[in-house]
Amino acid sequence: MACGRDTLAKLLSGVRTFETDVYPESAELFESLATSQSPSTLFITCADSRISPSLVTQTEPGELFIVRNVGNIVPAYGEMLGGVSSAIEYAVAALKVKNVVVCGHSNCGAMNALLDLNAPKLDGLPTVRSWLRNAEAARAAMGDLKAEDAGPADIRQLAEYNVLLQLAHLRTHPAVVRALSQGELTLQGWFYDIPNGEILVLDEKTRTTRSVESVLAEMGATQKEAV
Repeated sequence: MACGRDTLAKLLSGVRTFETDVYPESAELFESLATSQSPSTLFITCADSRISPSLVTQTEPGELFIVRNVGNIVPAYGEMLGGVSSAIEYAVAALKVKNVVVCGHSNCGAMNALLDLNAPKLDGLPTVRSWLRNAEAARAAMGDLKAEDAGPADIRQLAEYNVLLQLAHLRTHPAVVRALSQGELTLQGWFYDIPNGEILVLDEKTRTTRSVESVLAEMGATQKEAV
């Protein structure tokens, strides 16, 4: 087959399976979503093909409002108004999501590129280079680290710093500030360790990672105290 046609045929075969096997099993769910949506969470993550938000969170259609881009970046309000900013505004102000999650991941190509935005490899990717400048403060937190000296641990740390930076950028968006001030929204940063199938939660105060188990335990204790 011509270039791409074999993979396109595979996608279409998947669609056929969805229509004949998957949809009938959840027809009631899809019918309920036909005219409206009420997602609980805005999930901002990288466009990387290895990430499947619904798979790692075990959620159904209608539960996540998903925004994907190179490097899971949230431009500060007013810096680059566009798709990401409008999606945040719509999700928070119109859909009234209760949570916003920013999820970075291991072996992120955007973080590798961020280590040296002046590298020749980005000469043919001017839009990517410009976009990644929204994460330069995370790169600055790595000090004088040279791109050629960076190892997997450095890329991971940069990815975590980037998530924390994007959470800070979220707090510049009026809709987010308004919802936070009214106690209607929770922000959280995650790091997805792809080869180990593990999600870690980033603590903004300590700038360290925590296991999902420890965060759930703390949330359970808080809920009991509230009752």
